[in-house]
Amino acid sequence: MAWQSARRLVNAIYALTRLSKVSGDFRLCSQVQAAAVSIMSNIAEGFERTHLQEKIQFYNVARGSAGEVRSLLYVVSDNFAEATAEAERLRDEVTRVGKLVTGLLNSTVRRRGIVPRAILAVFSPIPYLLTSICSHLR
Repeated sequence: MAWQSARRLVNAIYALTRLSKVSGDFRLCSQVQAAAVSIMSNIAEGFERTHLQEKIQFYNVARGSAGEVRSLLYVVSDNFAEATAEAERLRDEVTRVGKLVTGLLNSTVRRRGIVPRAILAVFSPIPYLLTSICSHLR
């Protein structure tokens, strides 16, 4: 589902970048196209990986690329009035794709019983603190 949605997004981004005035900004078109393709490609690569950490890394890159596409669509909206409505629609679409990628990532992490790094960062000082407190009680 995530890859299929990303594929539809790529096709819509390419259609948007063919608009008359938008198409003249070669750098912007190239960057938003590449970022959209990156979402789709990294989902596919992550899915094909067998090593868990590699899977997670590719899904994280896909999620980051979704953020890049969203940001670039603001550039389109701010600078090409005729493309504003479509750019806004595509921002909603890329948000949905990003949520699918996040779900895929979270599912992969849960399925393998890995604790996310943010949780580890919160709890990792606890053993040190307990050791420190216990040594002071002696």
